[in-house]
Amino acid sequence: MLGIPRRYSHYVFGVIQSGLTCAIAAAIASLPFLPDGSFARHWLQSWGIAWVTMLPVVILAAPAIRALVHRLTREPVAGG
Repeated sequence: MLGIPRRYSHYVFGVIQSGLTCAIAAAIASLPFLPDGSFARHWLQSWGIAWVTMLPVVILAAPAIRALVHRLTREPVAGG
């Protein structure tokens, strides 16, 4: 393991989450290029552009999303 300090876990989560989401979305968008053999090139380009774009969005939006989720949810009532 890399041994990244836990205080940076939200950044690590953002990198992994945005990378995976962009990879899947780029693969779906690149499916039309499968028959002509340019899927891999198109997918890699699409994924790179999407990830570079979405990584800062995910990192910067995470605190606001976390606050919204906190407002929309509640703790379970004890004993009930």
